[in-house]
Amino acid sequence: MLGIIHLGGVLDRTPRKNVMKLNELTITQAREGLQQKKFSSVELTKACLDRIKQVDGKINAFVTVTEEEALEHAKHADKLLNNITIEQYNNYPLLGIPIGLKDMYMTKGIRTTAASKVLENYIPQYDATVVTKLKNAGAIIIGKTNCDAWAHGSSGENSDFGPTKNPWNIEYVPGGSSSGSAAAIAADMCIASTGTDTGGSIRLPANFCNVVGLKPTYGRVSRYGIIAMASSLDSIGHFTKTVEDCALILNITAGNDSCDATTPKKNKPDYTESLKKSVNGLKIGIPKEYFEIGLDKEIKEKTLKAAQILESLGAKTVEASLPHTEYALACYYIIVPSEISSNLARYDGIRYGMERTNFGDEAKRRIMLGTYTLSAGYYDAYYKKAMQIRTLLKQDFDRAFEKVDVIISPVSPTPPWKLGEKVNDPLKMYLSDIYTITINLVGIPGLCVPIGFTKNELPLGMQILGPHFSEETLFQIGNAFEEVTKNEGWRKKKPVL
Repeated sequence: MLGIIHLGGVLDRTPRKNVMKLNELTITQAREGLQQKKFSSVELTKACLDRIKQVDGKINAFVTVTEEEALEHAKHADKLLNNITIEQYNNYPLLGIPIGLKDMYMTKGIRTTAASKVLENYIPQYDATVVTKLKNAGAIIIGKTNCDAWAHGSSGENSDFGPTKNPWNIEYVPGGSSSGSAAAIAADMCIASTGTDTGGSIRLPANFCNVVGLKPTYGRVSRYGIIAMASSLDSIGHFTKTVEDCALILNITAGNDSCDATTPKKNKPDYTESLKKSVNGLKIGIPKEYFEIGLDKEIKEKTLKAAQILESLGAKTVEASLPHTEYALACYYIIVPSEISSNLARYDGIRYGMERTNFGDEAKRRIMLGTYTLSAGYYDAYYKKAMQIRTLLKQDFDRAFEKVDVIISPVSPTPPWKLGEKVNDPLKMYLSDIYTITINLVGIPGLCVPIGFTKNELPLGMQILGPHFSEETLFQIGNAFEEVTKNEGWRKKKPVL
């Protein structure tokens, strides 16, 4: 099997310095190699499957691995690759590329559990819209990734199938709830992966695992066929190794869906076209409320240094203010449990799934809190008040974006923490989302890109935030930062497993 490729693109069978294994390729590199017949989709898929067998026992990134189906689809992809023109190939932007799907995505004929024992043996009869789009683009589904059960969590420790571990240090959390998807990319077990983001569940694990993660504008990507957490905040995004790959996948997944009324009939741009645009003249807001007491010193320094790098490319940084930020956490943890208690009511064990006694502690905690805040006599005091604060938070961002093109901020107030460190302290765990939840409450997009490592060799990222449907600008800035730092030593690091 051909498992090694030179960084320059010449196939080589012998491992040596400055060579890259097939499973370490980006989507762009893999597409080029497949198109030029340097390797096959079967070889690429086997490289990823071999990597899963080699390291996932340590990481626990996958709940289900679809080896047999993946190899069959890879063989079909190779037949297509051998019989289509370059023009036809462009209609299949992910042809032969192995990807992982967060186990919140419905997959026809493939077990879908939401990482909960309640759905341990559930096999859907249909694909989520995003899954259909990815398959139509030629993607190879290599497996379903682990996550906090029902996407309830910030660390990946709430899965009923065991916690996912951070590939950079398996004693630490990878972030959640899309923990397996981020860890799988960081450990090169697949070429790209999908996630969901209700309060930071893509951006936080991307930040902790040194990968790129996108939370699109609410409604930009269909939620149909995704197991719901909090329906008014759920955003459907993905993880990649580069910003370019991230833009390429959004080209596939974005767009109106008749099965999801929250997807607008809005023209979808080619997101890859904005990648090479200069950031000269763009105004970047630095929200003062996100850099106050409680933020880790290293995170603050590296985030502000990243902003300075963008300034060196011609962007201008200005102070921004989001004055109602202090109320965001309380607002979020009233609205989200309320919607969760409603969404989880359907899992009664009658039509499908197991009995409700199989719910884990975090699910029970959120069901009880949500039911309480929606109950008679408490609705006005809690839920209605939280919705009013949500409006104020949206107005904060609207005013900020009148003065700046984007906002840059930390993703988490701390670096990754050790497994078990916060699992028995829900409030401390919830505080890890303080910089991410507001973005879901107001529905704007956020792109997380790596910015380096702590002195303890743990990854750090920043989030780039923009107005509704401004993903093009986020990719423009993220790619510019990636390009100017591509020769930095931290860019070339790989987890040692």
